[in-house]
Amino acid sequence: MIEVIFFDFDGVLVESVDVKTEAFARLFRAEGSEAVEAVVNYHLQNTGVSRFDKFRYIYREILKRPLTEAEFRRLCDSFAEIVVNEVVKAPYVDGTPEFLRDYSEKYRCFVTSATPQEEMKRIICERNMSQFFRGVYGAPTPKKDAVRMALEEERVKPSQALYVGDALSDYRAASENGVFFVARIDGNETLFKGIDCPRIRDLTELDTVLDTLWSQAP
Repeated sequence: MIEVIFFDFDGVLVESVDVKTEAFARLFRAEGSEAVEAVVNYHLQNTGVSRFDKFRYIYREILKRPLTEAEFRRLCDSFAEIVVNEVVKAPYVDGTPEFLRDYSEKYRCFVTSATPQEEMKRIICERNMSQFFRGVYGAPTPKKDAVRMALEEERVKPSQALYVGDALSDYRAASENGVFFVARIDGNETLFKGIDCPRIRDLTELDTVLDTLWSQAP
């Protein structure tokens, strides 16, 4: 039944959400503790949103001042400099290496991330993960468009695909394309309150979910 699996990266394959949280805190430290708290809270409630959109929101809604193009570029460059090496070094979510090793030939696997695409490819390359993925999608391509494009290119029906994510943007990308969704839960339970979907603590449990879907296939 399932032929394609989409993975968000941070917080699903690699324990790197905290790396980016700290990066946002560092970038806006000069704005004061209240602004930093607001920035971090916004980031944590919108983990699947691209940093580009976050910077624009932060200036418009939190700092309430214009964001110049020069400042926007500085923020993007500084953020990338802070996070790339740390994400490369971050530990895997439990079960990630084993699942990719054992199942990446059975399922066509893709990464769909809010991280800039070339940066995401660099991280995956430096972590020696490239061989496991048929494709890597990142910003500026929205996740919902990445899923749609991959399904079209692979000629796979939505009912034959599954998306593993830890943010509402992941859930929306799956649901808007009619793809099965699995939530990775790790301190983000409230995000998925009222949403009917399988929940896993880490990737050691993903094969059980897939077995269940296979058993339910007509």
